Amino acid sequence: MEVNYEIALIKKDNMNSIIPLLEQLNPKIGNSILRERLDEMLAQGYKCAGVYDENRLIGICGIWILTKYYVGKHIEPDNVFILPEYQGKGIGKLMMEWIFNYGKSIGCVASELNCYTSNTEGHKFWKKQGYEVMAYHFLKQL
Repeated sequence: MEVNYEIALIKKDNMNSIIPLLEQLNPKIGNSILRERLDEMLAQGYKCAGVYDENRLIGICGIWILTKYYVGKHIEPDNVFILPEYQGKGIGKLMMEWIFNYGKSIGCVASELNCYTSNTEGHKFWKKQGYEVMAYHFLKQL
């Protein structure tokens, strides 16, 4: 039995549907903080693609469209998550193909992302998607 997953941008008025997945991805961040940050991010141009198994949201990929001197206009996948029971089925690869095609369709010339240094499985996945390590991401709390 072949399964067809639907991938689409999540409409702004349905964006709160991603909160349960974000809670699994970020269990140390409370629901109310996630909602506050999502509202602020939406005001800054954040978008999110969703992967659906029929009507069930099973995966998300935040999207930032940015322009930087060193790379030009690019798409940045952010907070990529697929429900555990759907992992290892090629859905992440399908989602990234969709993201890359979406980026190209709006004039992006590249894609970049951040991945935690401790996420070695993520490193393997991103390298399989054609990403190369080119820098360290630094953070300083203010």
